[in-house]
Amino acid sequence: MRYKLLGKTGMKVSEMTLGTWGIGGAGWDDNPEETRLDAIRAAVECGVNFIDTAPAYNGGIAERYIGKVLKDMGVRKDMIITTKCGTEFINGTYVRSCARDTILRECEESLRNLQTDYIDLYLIHWPDAQVPLEETMDALNTLKQQGKVLHVGVSNFSREQIEEANRYCPIEAYQPQYSMVFRGNEPQMRWAAEQGIGVMSYGSLGAGILTGAYRNLTAFADTDNRSRFYKFFQEPMFSKVQELLKFMDQLAAERKVPLSQIALNWAAQKPFVSSCIVGAQSRKKIEENCACFDWMLTDAEMQQLDAAIHQYLDEEV
Repeated sequence: MRYKLLGKTGMKVSEMTLGTWGIGGAGWDDNPEETRLDAIRAAVECGVNFIDTAPAYNGGIAERYIGKVLKDMGVRKDMIITTKCGTEFINGTYVRSCARDTILRECEESLRNLQTDYIDLYLIHWPDAQVPLEETMDALNTLKQQGKVLHVGVSNFSREQIEEANRYCPIEAYQPQYSMVFRGNEPQMRWAAEQGIGVMSYGSLGAGILTGAYRNLTAFADTDNRSRFYKFFQEPMFSKVQELLKFMDQLAAERKVPLSQIALNWAAQKPFVSSCIVGAQSRKKIEENCACFDWMLTDAEMQQLDAAIHQYLDEEV
């Protein structure tokens, strides 16, 4: 595993973050509980020290899985846990509120779920236009003063929102969607890194499409996040992604590595990315993903991949 400093936080994090939206279960493949728990164990064993979760990941189930595994393994002090506030999953619906009282309550619930007395990095999951940012950040300042939260960041915020939030509480981390098939956030990721803000990309494998597992157009259920949240599983983008995958197939064959390792190294080697969030629900996939950090793409290979993305996807991403 490779490690980087997360902005100015002083925390040295693995370049792969274990993402747990899928491990929570809602809107993703339905794997047995033990398979999901073992995926978390596998990540820790492979050197991942950074875990990302949220109460919105199936009503706190993902947080509870993390809390159980880290306690059973006795490794909580060695791990850096990111969880979020402001969005909950209630009766199958995502409910957003960044009100002060809501955030204070959610933090207490997350601490119980995670079986810990502090959260290393606490993020606002999505901006809430109904609540003044000053109120939201005041709640996070309170949690920092109480020692329940060590560092504060945001996810899915615009540059302007980050700048406003930073007026009330230091923003130390930024979590945007970013991958070969979603590059729209790159300008403000570069800007955030220049400010000393740690950048952690989510959707780093394009919800699985960059693994090569989806070569034929698939009709997912309306509740499946691959139809609800990610547009590259639908035409016209799906066919364009397939052209990119064909180019990646050639490089993977030369390297004798899975496509996922090409995609992960491409994102992790971007100088403005501190860590790539990768969601996987099985030990085998976790171990395969972590193996990508045993090698690196050359500058020439990075340039070739950038050129292929430009050729096939620039109108889309």
